[in-house]
Amino acid sequence: MTIICWDGKTLAADKRAVCQGLSRTVTKIRRFGNLLVGVSGDTEGMNQAMQWVSNGRNPEDYPAYLKDKDCKATMMVIDAGHVLIYGESPIPTHYEDKQTATGSGRDYALAAMHCGKTAREAVEIACLFETWCGNGVDELEV
Repeated sequence: MTIICWDGKTLAADKRAVCQGLSRTVTKIRRFGNLLVGVSGDTEGMNQAMQWVSNGRNPEDYPAYLKDKDCKATMMVIDAGHVLIYGESPIPTHYEDKQTATGSGRDYALAAMHCGKTAREAVEIACLFETWCGNGVDELEV
């Protein structure tokens, strides 16, 4: 459960991870060369997705765990300003929207950005209303 936001310039995410009722603080966004990457969902999926990107995003090496329909990880990759969303397949969906968000706080964040807030501000607003989001904000700029 997460909120990851892209406002066309900045990728921002909350830092809360919850496992069996215990809240922990983690980093959900990273930079790999010119790529900005954020992952929502379970931590196992997050770790495998980040490793796959770090290793070059070879479609043949897409982790089996991420292909599983029960895996709840979604990855957002910002590549030269393009938003690529990965789910159960190494073939991404290309979002053409200037602003986008993923995770359980998505709707709050999209509304905030629609009203002129930055990605960071949108994450902060989502964290006010979405129980599964919080523990601070990380942000990366292109």
